[in-house]
Amino acid sequence: MPYKGFRSLSLAQNEANGHYNSLQVDLNSQFSRDLQLRAYYTLSRSIDPSTGGSGQDLNGVTNPYVGWRYDLGPSLFDRTHNFSANFIYSIPVLRNSSNRLAKSTIGGWQVSGIVTIESGLPINVNGGSNNVFGTGNRPDLTGKITYMHKVLPGAEKIQYFDPTAFTATAPGVWGNLGHNALRGPGRDNWNLSLFKTFAFTEASGLQLRLETFNTFNHTQFQGVSTGLGDSRFGQFTSAYPARIVQLSGKVYF
Repeated sequence: MPYKGFRSLSLAQNEANGHYNSLQVDLNSQFSRDLQLRAYYTLSRSIDPSTGGSGQDLNGVTNPYVGWRYDLGPSLFDRTHNFSANFIYSIPVLRNSSNRLAKSTIGGWQVSGIVTIESGLPINVNGGSNNVFGTGNRPDLTGKITYMHKVLPGAEKIQYFDPTAFTATAPGVWGNLGHNALRGPGRDNWNLSLFKTFAFTEASGLQLRLETFNTFNHTQFQGVSTGLGDSRFGQFTSAYPARIVQLSGKVYF
């Protein structure tokens, strides 16, 4: 043996790199006596050759002949647009009313919210389990990538992208579709709450709060079937929860 005392030797070398570029805007202001707002927006692009996610280096290189270049594409966490805002608004109605009953019951309510609007995450289409390379290989792109959002007849299923744009490769051939070449659905979510504090003394009181999550009950799809040959290929498979409403009270002293 050329290296006595060693069972195996590992070789590591620098071959690839990733890059992230972004424009970030952050606004934090007390707009008026009644409105406090913070909003931030990020326009970004992240590219790397990793199939294992952040911190996984070149985990699971798909094509051993081409190497990491075959898996070069948008990062798993890449979102082109990301906007979020949170606010607290004090409703001025009857806040200064001379009618003590109206002031204590109707006046003094506040509205708060968290708004999230963002682009979808990358989707990586794989070549299906019948390929000799397993699910790591990708199919050939033989048509135009089209996002359909089409309700299929006779079933509660929605076709997200056109499955006919992809074709399985011949045995022993790697597909020409890029890594993470498609984009998942974006998200538009509003969580709002209405609350009021009824003071008993300077140090004690009762707060009533009505909270809603996904306030406008938008269907926000999440998972998509990405395996070529799967019966639901290109269809949505999961979604974020529908609207949730909860009423709570808190006594502090």
